Formats: sequence, structure tokens, C-alpha cells
Amino acid sequence: MDAVMKGLVLAIGTIATMFWRNLTGIFLSGALYLPKRKGWPERSTMRIHLARGILSTGMGFLFFWGIGRVPLAQAVALAFIAPLIALYLASIMLHEKVGPKTVGASVVAFGGVVVIFVGQAQADLGREALIGSAAILVSAALYALNIIIMRRQALVADPMEITFFQSVIVTAVLLAAMAVFDFPVPPLAQWPWILFAAALAVSSMLLLSWAYARAEASYLAATEYTAFLWAVLFGWLFFQESVSPFTLAGAVLIVAGCLLAARMPEEASPKLEAAT
Repeated sequence: MDAVMKGLVLAIGTIATMFWRNLTGIFLSGALYLPKRKGWPERSTMRIHLARGILSTGMGFLFFWGIGRVPLAQAVALAFIAPLIALYLASIMLHEKVGPKTVGASVVAFGGVVVIFVGQAQADLGREALIGSAAILVSAALYALNIIIMRRQALVADPMEITFFQSVIVTAVLLAAMAVFDFPVPPLAQWPWILFAAALAVSSMLLLSWAYARAEASYLAATEYTAFLWAVLFGWLFFQESVSPFTLAGAVLIVAGCLLAARMPEEASPKLEAAT
């Protein structure tokens, strides 16, 4: 999805890309949610939907603006600081157990991120890339909190409800931005990509909501490192972004960390068993 979004950001701009993708997402997710809903969410649940929607808007804008200015693999690598922050936020806010194997797996994977960042820092990417990298780091910090909210949200709402209200709230926030920013209707040639991006976004939100209702945030956070491998592939395939030896070495560490996390023989907590 990041590769598709980068292409759209370069073509029509960040805010326009986010607005039209989420507006399309309302129709896709609404077709799944509205016919089957049994009533509107409770007020407490709506507050969670609203909080995550607003947070996701800022987080998404910073990340997508950043990937338009730095190589895709570097952007994803910088974003990997989020799962590490989320490990400790999960411990503080959700009282989830963060075992030594989870921490160790994340440290190994983050070591790979550091190797890649060192390699990318040696390239002359210019001031725009530096600002883009800073935006991605801020987005990563917001995403760490988003992971925790996602976990709470998944325990009180089903995936279709979460996906629908996420699209609605993000679209509403971006609609308000139209008073300040001008983003016209995209050219006809971009609409298949917008539809594709919306379908990917809806699918990913459905899958993530399902996953976070059944596993602890501290465990799932470490598995997000696999996104880097796809960023390397798509960055090279669609944007001719080269893959340095630092990138390859870091990828090995990232995969090792993910495999270590996936092999953890931890018992499910009573809360998780109830959720399943």
C-alpha cells in the first residue's frame, strides 16, 4: 500500500491522496458494515473511534508526505521505531506483559533498522529528504500510540465497524482542511490507483483489527518489521530506488528478529481468550 500511496503523493499531493482514498474507503467499508450493523456504537466506543481517526489523520499525513521525499525502504525503516515505543506503551497503558524474548526480538530487528539508516545517511539525499525523514519519525511516534488505541478499539468493536468509522472520521478531518488547502478532483488516470489504495487500506484495517483482538500489541508490534522487505522490493521495482549492502544486511537482522518473536511460546492471557 505504501508504494501505491507514494506514487499517488508524487502525482496529486499528500492531502488530496489521503482525502480521495478515504472517501472511496467509506463506500467500500460501508458496503460491508452498514447492511449488517445491529445499531450504532456506544458513546465510549465512539470516543475511541474519534481519537484513533484524528490521530491517524496526523500520523498518515506526516508519513505519506515523508515517503514522497525519501526512498521507500528508508521511510519504512525509520517508522520501525514505532513498534519499539509501542512495546512499552502496551506495558504501561494496557498492563500487557513484555517478556524478555519480545524485547530481545525487537532489539535484534531494530539493530537491522540502525544498519540501514547508517547506510542511507551516507547518501546525499538533500534537505527535502532530511525534512521528510523528520516527518516520518514524528509519524512513527504517533503510530506507537495508534497501536495501543488499535488494541483497545479491537476489544470493543468488530473489524468492519472500525474500518468504516476510521474512513469516515479521517475523511471528515481532511474535508475541514479544504478550507485552507485546495485539492481538486484527480485526473481520470489516477482513479484506478485511488480505488486500489482504498481497497488495500480497507483490507489492511480489517485484518489488523481482527489480529489485535486476538493477540497482545507487544507481540504483534514486532511482526510489523516484515513490511521492510516489501518496501525494498517495491521501492526498487516501481521507483528505481537502489538497495545498498547496508539495506541487505539490515534486512537479515530484521527477519531474524521477526522469526524470534514469532516463535515465542507464551500463554494467552485470560483477556485474549475471552476475545477469541
